[in-house]
Amino acid sequence: MDQVEQAAFCEPAYGVRSLGDVVPAIAHALGSPVGPAPTGLTLPDATSYVVFLIDGLGARLLERYAHAAPYLSSLLESSTPATAGVPSTTSTSLTSLGTGLTPGAHGLVGFTTRIPGTSELLNALLWDHDIEPTQWQPHQTAFSSLQNAGVRVTVVNKREFNGSGLTVAAHRGADYVGVDRVGERIAAVLDASTPHAGQAALTYVYDGDLDWTGHRWGVASSQWLQQLAMIDHEAEQLREALPHDRRLLVIADHGMVDVGPDHRIDVAADDDLRSGVALVGGEARFRHLYCAGGAVPDVVATWRERLGERADVLTRADAIGRGWFGPVDPSVLPRIGDVVVACKGEFAVLSTEGFPYESRLIGMHGSLTPDEMLIPVLLD
Repeated sequence: MDQVEQAAFCEPAYGVRSLGDVVPAIAHALGSPVGPAPTGLTLPDATSYVVFLIDGLGARLLERYAHAAPYLSSLLESSTPATAGVPSTTSTSLTSLGTGLTPGAHGLVGFTTRIPGTSELLNALLWDHDIEPTQWQPHQTAFSSLQNAGVRVTVVNKREFNGSGLTVAAHRGADYVGVDRVGERIAAVLDASTPHAGQAALTYVYDGDLDWTGHRWGVASSQWLQQLAMIDHEAEQLREALPHDRRLLVIADHGMVDVGPDHRIDVAADDDLRSGVALVGGEARFRHLYCAGGAVPDVVATWRERLGERADVLTRADAIGRGWFGPVDPSVLPRIGDVVVACKGEFAVLSTEGFPYESRLIGMHGSLTPDEMLIPVLLD
């Protein structure tokens, strides 16, 4: 990889300090290891850990807007960022967290990916009732392994997510507590994280409001900064409610970049980009292109010429060779695009024919830039 690409992209640190290494590191800290300890993430011993995942709070964003989050930013000095996996998107990241596996192993390799043998896409957030999540992601989760080892593992999340395809694929094996308001969320975490009769506890709690605000208004907006301030207050309130012997670990699933109207291109409006492409998946910052038979070389050449330095256009084999997905299970291979397109800078490839809402987004994520890939690991 040349120096320009190294500067543009942040490679995933699988097995060292990535999102998928968080639960294995906590398992060792709780005294109930579920696999090898990550080489770059060691956490202090405790009997109870609370993992607070703030959707969309990249490490670079927290550093840039530290004034809006005084509590969280106060923890930055003693922390080192980790990386998300590839693509840097919620469904992939939440599954890496819950399973302790790389995307190529757990199989959720994008927001939307082809269902092998069909011309249909699986939306990993909305799911498809015809797709059994335990078959799409058949591996035992790290949450389940910890629960089987005697650790009390609890997911605290919105009621609507209980039993969803993504929850089953990513977090099965844990107890689930449905909550919809901040007050009941903190109360639920306080209860779930209480060790009983010497039993260690891992409590995972999720907040998605910052990500929603970033998509709608952008990370440079007043709306996003106000939401960050509210999240910061929630995190501080959670820390104050927890006894001091319970460790709070604040992380994120990815960051975000703002994409202006002059930095996007729409596949639906470009005949050359559509040529040879049978199905467009992924998302605007990280596209999976599923090609007609024999069309891969032409698609790669056309997309490279059309996008130039604004994106890396790679064949599936080349993307896997770079280690973007980690080791890839054979069953996962056809879910990855024949061609993948990873955007650089503040550029995006829309596909409004299949995803009309993309034209309304300002904040986006999915690619490998540091703003998207680097996530905070804040311990208190």
